[in-house]
Amino acid sequence: MIKRYWNIYLNNLIKSGIFFGHIINKCNKKMHPFIYAKHKGIHIINITLTIRFLTEACNLVFDAASNGNTFLLVGTSTRSSDLVKIIANKYRCHYVNKKWLRGILTNWSTTEKFLYKLRNFKSIKKKSIFNNLHGIKYMTKLPDIIILIDQKKDLNILKECFLLKITTICLIDTNCDPYITDFFIPSNNDAIYSIKFIILKLASYICEGRSLYNKI
Repeated sequence: MIKRYWNIYLNNLIKSGIFFGHIINKCNKKMHPFIYAKHKGIHIINITLTIRFLTEACNLVFDAASNGNTFLLVGTSTRSSDLVKIIANKYRCHYVNKKWLRGILTNWSTTEKFLYKLRNFKSIKKKSIFNNLHGIKYMTKLPDIIILIDQKKDLNILKECFLLKITTICLIDTNCDPYITDFFIPSNNDAIYSIKFIILKLASYICEGRSLYNKI
């Protein structure tokens, strides 16, 4: 994987509030190497490490997209739901922004049948189960990489990815476990501006990598 530089500027990260972690008593001990300091009862994430890991993630998604890999963006919390939908649609990524239905990936043959109905039968689109699948309506195979915003809320997704050996990229706040995902970005995954900064950065380089693949 060629190392590239992705114009990730410190000032932009600071403005997004990306370095604010959780209150101290909610800290996962495995996050200690990524914490810079304590301030008014909360942990401060080491922003230089955020830049390092975000750069690595940008390299990963660019190379993967340039090789034709597919992506699934997942953010089901009320904070990230609308943002995930908007960014995914803009950059043509599959997404899940509502409830994650257990077995979407591990029971893929069943999921495929639901998606076929969703694409071909207009009368059933209003049913809740199909609304939850709307963001993957045109997904024809398992994704190669999943980008997950809220590890604590959507832990079941990581379990499915582990079983299927699907690569995962997670935003990891100070209350998370960085070592149950393949790639992680130490960051505030509660603040909308922090989430937006990271997801926009990753999605834009997916788009760039995909354009390179389409030229081949």
